[in-house]
Amino acid sequence: MVKRWMAGVIGALTLGNGIAMLIDGPQWYATVPGVTETGPFNPHFVADIGAAFLIAGIALAARAWRPKYWPAALAGAGFLAAHALIHVFGILGGHSHHAGFETLSVILPSALALWASLPVKGESHA
Repeated sequence: MVKRWMAGVIGALTLGNGIAMLIDGPQWYATVPGVTETGPFNPHFVADIGAAFLIAGIALAARAWRPKYWPAALAGAGFLAAHALIHVFGILGGHSHHAGFETLSVILPSALALWASLPVKGESHA
């Protein structure tokens, strides 16, 4: 039950992030710490990534709704994990000025999403 709850919380936050990126990319770009340091705003790029966050959030929320959908959640968490690894390498390479923010907002939720996605004993898949 804890894994389902965690998948639901992270799924909702991830879904919200994706929606914000799709609805108001310029505002999202301007307000998330460190994003403006990556280069000029690219609306297509922000929308592409927003779509990935949207789908990952839906996949994690599916696990909260139905435990047998854990494979979908694992796929969504896989995107979050790949995204987090990019941030880990950026931090380790000294390219981040917001390591604390990235750790709390990207890396930790990714690890929790992976954990929450994995089935507990006796859970089958759809």
